[in-house]
Amino acid sequence: MADPKANSEISFAGTFASSAFAACFAELCTIPLDTAKVRLQLQKKVNTEEEAGVPKYRGMLDTIATIAREEGLIALWKGVIPGLHRQFLYGGLRIGLYEPVKAFFVGSEYVGDVSLFQKILAALITGALAIAVANPTDLVKVRLQAEGNLLPGLPRRYSGALNAYYTIMKQEGLAGLWTGIGPNIARNAIINAAELASYDQVKETILKIPGFTDSVFTHLLAGLGAGFFAVCIGSPVDVVKSRMMGDSIYKSTLDCFIRTLKTEGPFAFYKGFLPNFGRLGIWNVIMFLTLEQAKKFFVTAV
Repeated sequence: MADPKANSEISFAGTFASSAFAACFAELCTIPLDTAKVRLQLQKKVNTEEEAGVPKYRGMLDTIATIAREEGLIALWKGVIPGLHRQFLYGGLRIGLYEPVKAFFVGSEYVGDVSLFQKILAALITGALAIAVANPTDLVKVRLQAEGNLLPGLPRRYSGALNAYYTIMKQEGLAGLWTGIGPNIARNAIINAAELASYDQVKETILKIPGFTDSVFTHLLAGLGAGFFAVCIGSPVDVVKSRMMGDSIYKSTLDCFIRTLKTEGPFAFYKGFLPNFGRLGIWNVIMFLTLEQAKKFFVTAV
């Protein structure tokens, strides 16, 4: 991603296709961790009304084990269909548009290192644009993942991804598919900037170190760095986004933020941090490793 010459040999369609494929593959591998993260984020603070005062989920591994035990192993992949829908659209657009937008800021004839500020700005824009298109897929994924939080005996709201799209439109209108669009744009613009700009910057920095080449090990290190920065920066807006999409009690993004802060304190915004980092760290490594290899196919195919 840091080599402009390599990227110039790939058309937008080729970049979109390789990005969408890499994002979908990473999603398929890591969605159990994402399901655990969403359940932990939606879990409210323990109170005296809860049975024995003990939260249902305690940590990533316990959450995964509890879901598998109570709902079956397949429940860990709840939301995988809209998740793949999301990654195809969002992953393809945010990465596919990144190089063109970055080139717009520096000029198509520019040769040399692009500043970190320009990388961040380009990634903020592409992340916001991509999720504005893909928000319905994100909403349905979160709604399906949140199904396990319903009380025992209550009927499930949705029978599957297509039914969820239809039911949401029928009950909440077409605009209902864009529920949580505010925090979602904020979250994905910020995380996209943290992922793409940091991957770009870390990779560029590593390649300047003697002995390092544009290899799988370099991609792995840069992917881990991208995942770490993304979680540290994006976790608060990610929690707000998950809660707004998973629960209709909040009036607005600000209302969700204030109510969460008042009732659970500032650490609530880092609920699910470990599964989030586990997921995003692994996700970024898989995605960027796959992306770098997929781009080679389209370069040789040109």
